[in-house]
Amino acid sequence: MAKRTKRWKRGLIATALIVVGLAAFWLPTRGPVVSGYVAKNLCSCVFLSGRAPEEVRAADLDFSLLPLAGVEIDYEQKTVNSSLLGFGKQTAVYRPGLGCTLLAGLAADELARQPLPEYSAAPGADSVYWPLGDRLPDTLPAGVDREALESALAAAFQTVDPARISARGVVVLYRGQIVAERYAEGFDKDTPQLGWSMTKSITNALTGILVRDGLLDPAAPAPVAAWQDDDRRKITVSDLLHMSSGLDWWEFYAELSDATRMLYKREDMAAYARQQPLDTEPGTEWYYSSGTSNILSGIIRETIGDQQRYFEFPRRALFDPVGMRSAVIEPDAAGNFVGSSYAFATPRDWARFGQLYLQDGVWNGERILPEGWVAYSTTPAPASDGRYGAHFWLNASGQLPDVPRDMFLCDGFQDQKVYIVPSHEAVVVRMGLTADEEFSFNDWLASVLAALPARE
Repeated sequence: MAKRTKRWKRGLIATALIVVGLAAFWLPTRGPVVSGYVAKNLCSCVFLSGRAPEEVRAADLDFSLLPLAGVEIDYEQKTVNSSLLGFGKQTAVYRPGLGCTLLAGLAADELARQPLPEYSAAPGADSVYWPLGDRLPDTLPAGVDREALESALAAAFQTVDPARISARGVVVLYRGQIVAERYAEGFDKDTPQLGWSMTKSITNALTGILVRDGLLDPAAPAPVAAWQDDDRRKITVSDLLHMSSGLDWWEFYAELSDATRMLYKREDMAAYARQQPLDTEPGTEWYYSSGTSNILSGIIRETIGDQQRYFEFPRRALFDPVGMRSAVIEPDAAGNFVGSSYAFATPRDWARFGQLYLQDGVWNGERILPEGWVAYSTTPAPASDGRYGAHFWLNASGQLPDVPRDMFLCDGFQDQKVYIVPSHEAVVVRMGLTADEEFSFNDWLASVLAALPARE
């Protein structure tokens, strides 16, 4: 009996030492990713979206190791600190017009030295008619089946587990007019919501505007100084837009990867992404890479030159002209917009963005995107099997079999969606959290479109 007890104690001690050893290795390297995710998202949801921190933690930060992260919120300084069991302390800072930035090791006073964007106050949205404002007409376009449409919207908010939220906001546009919308409790038309990788499509638009102005050429080599002395100099702007750069990259979020290092452990995300070595010949293979989008953000920054003008560029060139008053792209600590992941906007403003592409880049008679840009953006990338264009997802190969093949979309983590369907003159926005993995977006979108007239 005594021998068994001694063996049991030795086994317990050995197990404890293994656990401690793994924790000593794992926490310092992975802890900053967990705490960075918590600090950044809590900061944005509280100070940008105006949500209660308790609700954010319960609904948005309730998976994996996120509930173990401790947080401190400073409402006066508008900062959020987080750490995982005392390891990997991270701080996110809110700034007006820029949202929240994860310091990732940068000193707060260095961030404070960056300029802030300056804008003229826009007229109140409720006093201006849609689409430039939020005041809606009293009539709907003919041919819309309102009963079927309301039934389809209701389905987006139903989950197998009633305790989990599914959709948080749905907006349907037909011929440029809102024909249906619905919001979950605690959200409304004025609540900015994170688009995650839908931000990549905004990066497409900002790149297109510089192409329109003759400042970038998609077919030209990407203007990245660090690439000029090696084979990376062959990478074109178009290769970057089509996720066909050939750069080595690991896009994975359950482990410490290139993507998680970039988003949660690097001050300068664009610099981290563009330092990656070449893995394959540019333009020959497709690989989804958030790093690529942030390389483009860095190129946009270098092209504009001045930091304040860069911070003001999305609003002056894109958001204000189409009435996207709520839209914000958040920057990293070095001052690059996180063009892969961090755009917030209300569902109505995401719908406006989709409508811009439905209208071939023209808004209120003004050409925002260069002629032919939408066609270029929806041309399949090499080796993508018809699934991806230039920072837009496609249905060219029938991924959603019951939805028209001309549909293309912005798509983000947890199923943020902006569907653009030219054959139905429709834009459908779905924001929320995917709680039910069995939910069929093919069936749901098909039911929404069935309630709308097809283009004659």
